[in-house]
Amino acid sequence: RGSGKPPAEVSWEARGRGGGTEAEGEKLGLVGWVQNTARGTVRGQVRGPPPPAQVRKLQEWPRTRGSPDSHIEKAHFFNERSLAELDYPDFQIRK
Repeated sequence: RGSGKPPAEVSWEARGRGGGTEAEGEKLGLVGWVQNTARGTVRGQVRGPPPPAQVRKLQEWPRTRGSPDSHIEKAHFFNERSLAELDYPDFQIRK
């Protein structure tokens, strides 16, 4: 049933007040992590099954909708790549 394409991964960092990323990632069937940094940013990594459409939806989410409690000034996405497998069990908030 697979598409023959590998899973996708992208790393990101956002400036502003985040919120709701874990819930949105889970809703989209993604895995990964999110973490607040000492610099006042939020960073994370998201992975999803092929095709990478769900990963791209999460990339657009802070710009188009976001959580009602969030205010993202700027988001930077980098290191987009294909993976051999999804090795995170779920979406986590790191401390």
